[in-house]
Amino acid sequence: MAAISAQTYRPLEVIAVDDGSTDGSAEVLQKWHSLEGKISKGIPIQVFTQEPLGLSAGRNNALNAAKGEWVAITDIDCRPRSDWIECLFASSEGVEAVTGRVIFDEGRTSVSRLRARSIANKYSKRGKNATLANGPCSMFKREGLISRGGFDPSWYHAEDMEVSMKILQSGETIRYEPDAIVDHVAEENIAIFLQKRRRDARAHIRIIRGYRGMNHDFTSDGYFIAILLPLLSIAVIAGAIGSWFSVLILIMCVMMFRNYLLWSATLWIGVFEGWFDALYGRNGHTPLFRKRD
Repeated sequence: MAAISAQTYRPLEVIAVDDGSTDGSAEVLQKWHSLEGKISKGIPIQVFTQEPLGLSAGRNNALNAAKGEWVAITDIDCRPRSDWIECLFASSEGVEAVTGRVIFDEGRTSVSRLRARSIANKYSKRGKNATLANGPCSMFKREGLISRGGFDPSWYHAEDMEVSMKILQSGETIRYEPDAIVDHVAEENIAIFLQKRRRDARAHIRIIRGYRGMNHDFTSDGYFIAILLPLLSIAVIAGAIGSWFSVLILIMCVMMFRNYLLWSATLWIGVFEGWFDALYGRNGHTPLFRKRD
């Protein structure tokens, strides 16, 4: 909230939504609440609390409460730089959405370093226009977003990807502004990191089913990481019919790269979950097999 209230762009309003948190976030946010007209640094700040309904529902609540022509979104683990919104507006003419650049802190672990560098590499390949207005650092025309249904609550993850696909399907443009920067905390907690990558993989199935033939950059390092587990399986089979020395080398490799292998296994779990979602028509999927009338 301190980073948000330090934005240089005016006029500006801030709306924060607490999605039934249990870690004290609601209490911290209430200190910034300004429903009675109290203003922080010239910015009216409102805080809403809701039952744990998910990110999409929270963003929709904020979207409906917003008064401006444009709405910018970010996440709790991000720190927008002071000129973030100003830079987004600099590239907003004639487009439906503008997306900025997320810079991940490399942290202290091999996984957090790989994550940060892979994201940086993805951004380095982006041109003037983008296929994804990603959640941590994007701005949308409010009425256009509402007319497309806002953020679908049934999309438990990757709701920003779905909104982006709808924008592109309608012939509109998502502009990329590399100077609109949001800093992201390092993803060092391996359990939380794996949970997020599992959701990515699960949502990826929904994206490729719902928007076939459309290009996107939702995944970056996922394909490379995903092949590690099959390669390990091949190595295990080869080691089983080889010498004990080969088995020892294999065990050493597993110990050295265990986090990457966990990452790979997690992606495959997410993929299988995604196809089960498709099979049963849940979490934003249309059923894979529909009953005939």
